[in-house]
Amino acid sequence: MTNQDNSHSYGPDTLALHTGIHRSEANEMSEGLFLTQGYAYESAEQAAAAFAGDIDVYMYSRYANPTVTAFQERLAAIEGAEACFGTATGMAAVFVSLASILKQGDRLVAGRALFGSSIQVFTNYFENWGITVDYVDAHDNDDWARALSTPAKVVFVESPSNPMQDVVDIPAVAKLSKAAGALFVVDNVFATAIGQKPLELGADAVVYSATKHIDGQGRVMGGAILGSAEYINGPVKQMVRQMGATMSPFNAWVLLKSLETLSVRVRAQSSSAADLAAWLDAHPKVALARYPLLPSHPQYELAKSQMTLGGTLVTIDVALPQGTDPAGPAARAAAFRFMNALDLFEVSNNLGDAKSISTHPATTTHNKMTPEARAAVGMSEATVRLSIGLEELEDLRADLERALATI
Repeated sequence: MTNQDNSHSYGPDTLALHTGIHRSEANEMSEGLFLTQGYAYESAEQAAAAFAGDIDVYMYSRYANPTVTAFQERLAAIEGAEACFGTATGMAAVFVSLASILKQGDRLVAGRALFGSSIQVFTNYFENWGITVDYVDAHDNDDWARALSTPAKVVFVESPSNPMQDVVDIPAVAKLSKAAGALFVVDNVFATAIGQKPLELGADAVVYSATKHIDGQGRVMGGAILGSAEYINGPVKQMVRQMGATMSPFNAWVLLKSLETLSVRVRAQSSSAADLAAWLDAHPKVALARYPLLPSHPQYELAKSQMTLGGTLVTIDVALPQGTDPAGPAARAAAFRFMNALDLFEVSNNLGDAKSISTHPATTTHNKMTPEARAAVGMSEATVRLSIGLEELEDLRADLERALATI
């Protein structure tokens, strides 16, 4: 595997350890970190040939870097993608995956339940650039059929969605997207490459915020776009090279090493999340618990058919006294009281960390959405997103129990 020997069919966990290794003459065990801006050429003629595209060599780290290449190769192997391109952040990945092929007059069809920053990009930039953005209820196949009965350039979804964990029928939307002539892009951050394979389900491309589970320890930022070699090495690569949203070599090295433990971490966190989701679903102080592989989830059967893990996130609505407006200040106060009473769950807007995290989406990640738009995707002031970490399961359960007692 050191020389990218793919003659054997290895599993993802093995590929996470043995892909993307390009050892130097020192024959180091840990992958090399190439902190360099530029590269020397053997001659002026070689430099000219490189810029003319006649030869493939490292030219400038905004274009490509050996450590970033290693990260890209490893994640592509885990995902089962032809190619991968690393970006500076997850939002850079989302933006480039779409903007690299959209132009004025094109049509983007997106699931209504999205991360707040994605909606801001669509509203404040794409629509102002003359790109039509149409939203659908992502869990409603009939709505997809209606929206994709006319041509579109790109279809974009999160599955499960942030924060309410709606699950999209990826094979069905893939078929409709193809008929509409659209590239189908899936944000797979909640499920991770360990729990769901959108490309195998029919998607054309996958995007990640590597800041989340891929790093998994709150250290660096990054993003990734995966898909066909034609798409990644064509419009995606060209746009990132020119606009400069390049992944740094240091961040790539951290993320490359993190991929070695991605499966172990995500499986352990998902196991705890599934246990806590079932417990919270039955708790009298919890009005709603959302987790894809929870039988009470409205798309439970669909989730079972396309996800091998339920993920590390559990979304809840804390119980409110009868007659309390879920969009009002009393609901927010109850959610805040619960979050502030937690000891092991840090208050943060991140997710996928080894440390457990609580988030109030209405006032953080989705605060730019109107109350009406939040309500349309099932989110209220009582909604709290819980990212389950690697702490002892019973310690987390006890912490949640203590905090719920304050409501």
